[in-house]
Parts: sequence; structure tokens; C-alpha cells
Amino acid sequence: MLTPQTISLVKATVPLLQQQGVAITEHFYALMFRQHPEVRGFFNPAHQAAGTQARALAGAVLAYAAHIDRLDAIAPALPRIVHKHAALGVRPEHYPVVGACLLQAIRAVLGEAASEPVMAAWAEAYGALAEILIEAEAQVLRERAARPGGWQGQRAFRIARKHPESELITSFYLEPCDGGPLLEFEPGQYLTLELSLNGETVRRHYSLSDAPGKPWYRISVKREAEGRVSGWLHAHARPGDTVQVQPPSGDFVLDRSAPLTRPLLLVTAGVGLTPAMSMLEVVAPTGRPVHFLHAARHGGVHAFRERVAQLAAKHANVRVHYLYDQPRPQDRPDSVGRLSADVMAAHLPADRDVDLYFLGPKPFMQSVLATALSLGVARERLRYEFFGPLEALQPA
Repeated sequence: MLTPQTISLVKATVPLLQQQGVAITEHFYALMFRQHPEVRGFFNPAHQAAGTQARALAGAVLAYAAHIDRLDAIAPALPRIVHKHAALGVRPEHYPVVGACLLQAIRAVLGEAASEPVMAAWAEAYGALAEILIEAEAQVLRERAARPGGWQGQRAFRIARKHPESELITSFYLEPCDGGPLLEFEPGQYLTLELSLNGETVRRHYSLSDAPGKPWYRISVKREAEGRVSGWLHAHARPGDTVQVQPPSGDFVLDRSAPLTRPLLLVTAGVGLTPAMSMLEVVAPTGRPVHFLHAARHGGVHAFRERVAQLAAKHANVRVHYLYDQPRPQDRPDSVGRLSADVMAAHLPADRDVDLYFLGPKPFMQSVLATALSLGVARERLRYEFFGPLEALQPA
């Protein structure tokens, strides 16, 4: 339990965090990587270079400080953090490292404003949050390990098959080397691959793109221009190669308890369709109305089109709409251009009683969020996963 003085002192730093939060977190990452290079493998360098990691952490620190007297307000954000940490293999001994570097960064950036009482309050506040996260992550790990096919930490998987889905996306079918059963996952979850590249350990999350219950896990990876891991997987990984895998994680999952009469709208762009494919595979046979909207540049980079067509042909409840903004002469999209309010409205019920899941590049997600709200979809019916401060998706 935090003392009233600690709560008061931390809340008093909110204006400073609003002004200097990103400077603090940028300094924090530089400091931590310099003092503790062993933790660098937990972070995606592309997110570091783009600044999204620092902005996301700055938003989280600010939210914690602003709501430190009513932590229930930020409770909905904690499962996402807990699942990410559990998936990466973050351990209790990592928290003191992070805490020490964060406090150093706060003191360095805030200068005289970081008085001894303020720093003591932040040390206490960080310690309280660390305890919450450590226990929550331990619980997730225990629960996963106790389920059939579950495990903790790394498990060796063999690449059984490698299949191109488009010019940019390739699927990898992973089977456990020990021949044991697989932990059943929830549609929308991801795997964390742990690889050693040039002597450095790197970790990346990739969404599971197939239905659960198969004798394999399937991930579908987009080849990024500067993607170190995606580049290796596309160019060098071969059937028979072994990769280390953490158990399925993630709280962006299909709500299977939703009424089958309520339509499901899956709206994706680019590689964002991978978790939606897992959801579609599960929902299509249930009879629940499903509207599958996908945006791509053109047919050459559109993955899983044949599989979706098979599902739509087999299940009359599945309705499909494709948008290409740069179609090739041979392409036959349903619409040309970006996703508009008219197109989305055509796939919404009149009463707007719908579950809408969406995923894709940031501008696409900003547009979908704003459009859905403007069309009257309730915010609590919108489900999405986004790397970065969630405020960044809000309309300006």
C-alpha cells in the first residue's frame, strides 16, 4: 500500500512527465542498454529506432503517475503488458535493473525537480508496480504450464513446412521436437520466437494464423525491408531447422462467449490479417455472421485469398470484401481505394450490435477507429492490438 505522501509526490510530477516523458524514456533506454547490454535482446531495434518504444513507455509511465491513486483505471492495460513480459521471458530479476535505470533517467532529465523526496516516492511507486506485474506474470506462467501441452520458458520446435502466402508473407509450420502435445491457444494470440543471430539473442512476436487444435503452430511472417528476424526467416530458415519458442500469449483474442447472433466484423490491412485468419477459421463453421474486410496494395501482396474464398464458399455466413489501393490490371478487388465509411457501413447491422476486430498499420487503424465510432459502433465493441501509446490512435 502506497503512503499518501508517495501518492501526492508522484501525482505532482504529472505535468513534468507530460512535458519530459519521452526525453526520460529515451534517456532510460540508452542508459539501460549501455549499463546492461544483456537485456537488449528483449527489445525490437526497429521500434527503438522509430521511437515507438520510448513513446509507449512514456505513455505508460504517465498513465501510472496520473492514476496512482485509482489504479483500477489502468487495470485494463495490465493484461497486455503481463502477456508481453511472459512471452518474452522477462524474469523477476530484470525488474531491479529497469527500476534503477528509470530512476536514474528521471533524475537526469528532471534535474532539480527530482528532489530526494520525489525520487524516494518514485522508487516506492515503481516497487509497488513491479510486485503487481511479477505476481501476475508468475500466475500466467503457472497456468499455461499446468494446461495440457503447456510449458514454461523455451521449447524447441522444428520448421516442418515453409509456404509462401504472397510476395511478402510466408507461413512457417512449427512442430515440437519432443513430439509432445501442443498447448491450445486462443485465436488472436501470438508466439515468441527466440533466435541466436550472429551470436546475439533476439526475440520476436508473430501471430498464430491457423485454427487451434492442429498438430502444428503456424505463424505467417511479413518480410520487412529492415527486419533482421523476418529477413532471416524468409531467406535462410529451412524445413528441418530448429527454433526456440515461448508458449502462446496475448490478450487480443476472439471472445468465444459472444452470442452467435451478433455479427463479427474482421477488418484488416497488410499482415494484420494473420490473427484474423485464426479467428475466421474458428468462427466460420459456427454459423455466426462474419464480415471479412481486408485492404492491400494489390493482389500480389494479398495473402490467404484462396483460403478465405474456400471458407466463404463452404459457409454461407461468411461475407468477404477486398480493397486494393494500387490494383494491378489483372486484379479484381471489390473496391479500389482506401476503406471508406460507406464500405464499412455496408457491413454493419442497422442497430450497430456488432463485434469489430481490426488490425493493420497505424494510419489504417486510426481511420478504422474514427470511422467505426462515427458510424455509431460502441467503443466497448471495438477490439484491437496496437504497439505504442493507445492515445496515438485517437482522432486529432
